[in-house]
Amino acid sequence: MRMLTMAAVMTVLLGAAAFAKPALRDVPEIDNGLLYIALADEIRKNCPSISARLLKAFVAMQALEGRAKDMGYSAEEIRAYTGSEEEKARMRARGAAYLRAHGVTGDDPQSYCTLGRAEIEKSSQIGTLLKAK
Repeated sequence: MRMLTMAAVMTVLLGAAAFAKPALRDVPEIDNGLLYIALADEIRKNCPSISARLLKAFVAMQALEGRAKDMGYSAEEIRAYTGSEEEKARMRARGAAYLRAHGVTGDDPQSYCTLGRAEIEKSSQIGTLLKAK
């Protein structure tokens, strides 16, 4: 009887694991979407000739939250992810790596402008959140 109970418990646990959601950081659609919004914000803060499409950025944030909820994440899980200092640090590191890879240097505001104009030109997910002044 004990073996049967143990087998039943293992089956339930293994079945639950199959339905476990990945961490939001491991959902590219969500994690990358937040990265693109953060990069657009960084570009507009550092380039005087580019501004943000704030309404579009707000709508994009709401869409990401809605998508996460559609995937089964609760408001608490979403807040825990977006409010986590560890996740914020990880996202800053990803953003810094993206900027470096695209020739942006902190001491050259024009490098932000160059990247911003390139993103706008190709209508990337970052570029759609920006506009040239």
